[in-house]
Amino acid sequence: MRRTDRVRLRTMAVVSAAVVGALPALPATTAQAVSPDVVISQVYGGGGNSGAPYANDFVELYNRGTTAVDVSGWTVQYASAGGSSWSRTALTGSIAPGKYYLVREATGSGSGTALPTPDATGTLALSATSGKVALVTGGTALTCASGCATRTGVKDFVGYGSSASSAEGSPTGNLSNTTAALRSGSGATDTDNNAADFATGSPTPRNSSYTGGGSGGGTRIHDIQGAARTSPLAGSSVSAVPGVVTAVGASGFWYQDPVPDADPSTSEAVYVYTAGAPGVAVGDSVKVGATVAEYRPGGTGGTNLTITELTSPTVTVLAHNAPLPAATVVGAGGRVPPAAVISSVTSGDVETAGDFRPATDGLDFWESLEGMRVELDNAAVVGPRSRFGEIPVVPQGSTTRTNRGGILLQAADGNPERVLLDDVLAPTPTADVGDTLSGATVGVLDYSFGNFKLLVTATPSVASGGTVPESTTAAAAGELAAATFNVENLAPSDPQSKFDGLAAGIVTNLRSPDLVALEEIQDDSGADDDGTVAADLTLAKLTAAITAAGGPAYSYRQVNPVNDQDGGQPGGNIRQVFLFRTDRGLAFTDRPGAGSATADSVVDNGGTPALLHSPGRIDPTNPAFNASRKPLAGEFRWNGRPVFVIANHFNSKGGDQPLFGRYQQPARPSETQRHAQAAVVKGFTDQILAVDPNASVVVLGDLNDFEFSRTADLLTAGGSLVDLPRTLPPAERYTYVYEGNSQVLDHILISPALAARPYDYDIVHLNSEFATQLSDHDPQVVRIPLP
Repeated sequence: MRRTDRVRLRTMAVVSAAVVGALPALPATTAQAVSPDVVISQVYGGGGNSGAPYANDFVELYNRGTTAVDVSGWTVQYASAGGSSWSRTALTGSIAPGKYYLVREATGSGSGTALPTPDATGTLALSATSGKVALVTGGTALTCASGCATRTGVKDFVGYGSSASSAEGSPTGNLSNTTAALRSGSGATDTDNNAADFATGSPTPRNSSYTGGGSGGGTRIHDIQGAARTSPLAGSSVSAVPGVVTAVGASGFWYQDPVPDADPSTSEAVYVYTAGAPGVAVGDSVKVGATVAEYRPGGTGGTNLTITELTSPTVTVLAHNAPLPAATVVGAGGRVPPAAVISSVTSGDVETAGDFRPATDGLDFWESLEGMRVELDNAAVVGPRSRFGEIPVVPQGSTTRTNRGGILLQAADGNPERVLLDDVLAPTPTADVGDTLSGATVGVLDYSFGNFKLLVTATPSVASGGTVPESTTAAAAGELAAATFNVENLAPSDPQSKFDGLAAGIVTNLRSPDLVALEEIQDDSGADDDGTVAADLTLAKLTAAITAAGGPAYSYRQVNPVNDQDGGQPGGNIRQVFLFRTDRGLAFTDRPGAGSATADSVVDNGGTPALLHSPGRIDPTNPAFNASRKPLAGEFRWNGRPVFVIANHFNSKGGDQPLFGRYQQPARPSETQRHAQAAVVKGFTDQILAVDPNASVVVLGDLNDFEFSRTADLLTAGGSLVDLPRTLPPAERYTYVYEGNSQVLDHILISPALAARPYDYDIVHLNSEFATQLSDHDPQVVRIPLP
């Protein structure tokens, strides 16, 4: 079992400044602005005081240049916050590019860990809270109380604590026995503004031997995370790893190093699993000893990526109310995620594949930010808030966007810029596709259920995009209007409001089409697995609601399935249904006698095709339809002209591997059954067209596959059917929004004779983009002039 060691707060003390003897005189050089090479990278004055982690004060230097710098004859100088009396420590040797230089100073009266081997030693007694430190290219003591940063010979200058009388720009925040001023970018950032360049955090002394690992400054979070998909230290124990708590959950907390390295591929944050309520608060500066582990959500054999975490932790709280590390901006002005490629790993387990590519692969991009504070500015909402509190968003500038503000799934673009906001730490607001989250949305980056998730730490504000449900045009005289609509497990037990809402969608938004192929009509007992298969009550409630909404009197035809043989919600016995109106010239040709296991067939009546059974099921015992819906075939007459309609609900995508999953490229085993189903339906339509190549054939329904899929290719092979979603501009090709990806799952396909006419096709967006929806699918309709 994992456990949490409660932390113990420590008291703090302040050390007064002291004076040391004279040193060589200053050369007459001109003060620099931004240093091109050596800077003061860290200041710590609490050494040896009560609760101090180290026994000595220290000043750390860093060479941010490209060549070695000889510091022989230089001095580090110190004065109290308001004073003008300066003490000095002489330096010797040189600092290689990208290396640190540790100057050990006085010790207090208490105890603490010894510093790494210093590169220079002095006796300066720095204040633990506020003071002034100068790096001077000579030995003469400064005499100033203010304006010191621009004095001759001053190479770099740090005023720390709010009472410091001199600083570059503004001074840093106040320090303590347990905190230091640490220059950002691992010491590389220099804008000549101490307040902007330094963060307050746990002291991390680094000497000239420091390599970023266990030597010198000890293990850091970026050493644990590594530039990889899994930790290079997995299974190892680490100790005294510093950072600031950024978020607290029910069973652990996230913390981040305020002194990042210069490599964006290495995350600077990690999750600490405490198994129970953590004994820390946001803003606590801590050190953690623990075992590094990789946790796979959903179990060790699953398809999720792992999360690096620290387990069995010992947590020491060094200070409270430390500034939080700056959030990494994702999008314009920050780190821009890859635009199309989720992973360039072509086969296998990405965790063993190597070639970590955060600059080009979306999976690696988000992995490099694991656990970190992340900020998206004016994030674009590309999927509605789900019942799980998740909101899919993308940074501004992401493409290819739909006409209504979503982002389009394409054959070679899984939209790696997507991330799901989640309400684990703070509530998420109701949002629809096309909305914008105003200003900065900030959270910690997590991963679960096959997706990277930004756990927001404050509820974002929503600016409405004005997206409203669409309505189509009513069919003109002589136009046959045929629609398909997945009504998502409609059962008599559903509230009347769902029936009324669906009825309004059919009457108002679809304009009462002549024919509606319905998918997911449940039996009269709904999800109760009691042997009921009839759906007359379900359909009676729906047709009555349509009439009450001002629509026409719809009739229906369907074939009851064998109990529990067609998949879907257990006990629901979902099936396809033909809903049709007869007041505009459409009639159903009844040829009864087909049971649930009876295979329909095509009859040649002297060059005119006909169905042996109407309604009937296409090859219902074929293994292609095991545990899946059987296609429903019907023969209609439109003003005396035969029209053949096949309503479908192909095998779902359940069991396919996630886009952001462990295995790349993701396996899609569900396709095998859909391909077989498409082949059966294609064979049946070919029989109709073999009798009459000019026959009017409509194949429609929820095919559970994309317009660019092999499923659609099989149905349209040889030009026997035209897939209408493929005829739309790309930005209009979607009937469903899944985890922020706008995509086609529902189709209408028509035979060449119908496609030769000036038809009008419309996907009517009234569900998939909205947090409040009656179904998760959008309906669609085609209007075909058949005078």
